[in-house]
Amino acid sequence: MSTSTETSTTQTATSTAPAPMTPLQEFWHYFSSNRGAVAGLVVIVIICFMAIFANFVAPHSPSDQYRDALLLPPAWLEGGNWSFVLGTDDVGRDILSRLIYGSRLSIAVGIVAVTASLVMGILLGLIAGYFKGMIDTAIMRIVDIMLAMPSLLLAIAIVAILGPSIVNAALAISIVSLPHYVRLTRAATMAEMSRDYVTSSKVIGAGPLRLMFVCILPNCLAPLIVQATLGFSSAILDMAALGFLGLGAQPPTPEWGSMLADALQFVQRAWWVVTFPGLMILITVLAFNLMGDGLRDALDPKLKQ
Repeated sequence: MSTSTETSTTQTATSTAPAPMTPLQEFWHYFSSNRGAVAGLVVIVIICFMAIFANFVAPHSPSDQYRDALLLPPAWLEGGNWSFVLGTDDVGRDILSRLIYGSRLSIAVGIVAVTASLVMGILLGLIAGYFKGMIDTAIMRIVDIMLAMPSLLLAIAIVAILGPSIVNAALAISIVSLPHYVRLTRAATMAEMSRDYVTSSKVIGAGPLRLMFVCILPNCLAPLIVQATLGFSSAILDMAALGFLGLGAQPPTPEWGSMLADALQFVQRAWWVVTFPGLMILITVLAFNLMGDGLRDALDPKLKQ
């Protein structure tokens, strides 16, 4: 009798036990538990939506000048006009439209800069961590030299040599971001080299390329994904700084940093011309940082325990 009771109890417990989560479900479970990360993800999705569909979302063209609406205040202030919700700048361009089109430029530069620095950083980091010796020493000494210089000053120097443009600014940002990915990939590679699965792959005859890109690299992606997410915020900040100094996007291209530079002389009498581009930079960078923090919590096995 007792045996049958124990059996039925075991069957009931087994039937009521929750099904194991898939890797994607487990990731979302840990990521969604961080409310700040979810909020950052929502903001990033909204900004990406505006960037992709700027032609349909923006109420005006970013270059159209309305000479009868110079330095118009936001719509909710006295003298404002709901045709220009966030007001206009000193030549009558709609600030909201320029912010929306500026998000397209900032996201595009972030994608290009982060992708280029990530690919080159992974390649150099894998080579340095796998082969070690003189190759490792040469790569890491170059990385140390780059890290010894302030990243913004290095980017300014590169753009000053190549010439001010949005392409050269993106190239400069990718170069100054490169050392972080190299060091992170090298450290992860050296940690994975001592694992049993790498030793087993060597024993069965796997070549260096297969070991680096098939065996080691997939196990190094978690910290690289987090660093790439945080790298977006750094790229947007650096792009805004270069634009503010006149080394990034050139007028009349709408870019948040150049909008700040053009509006400095109107800080006292037209605060909205400076405030809204600054808020867009702040909100975007904060959103990427919050999402990166959530990705770190979701992808780090030590934080899941």
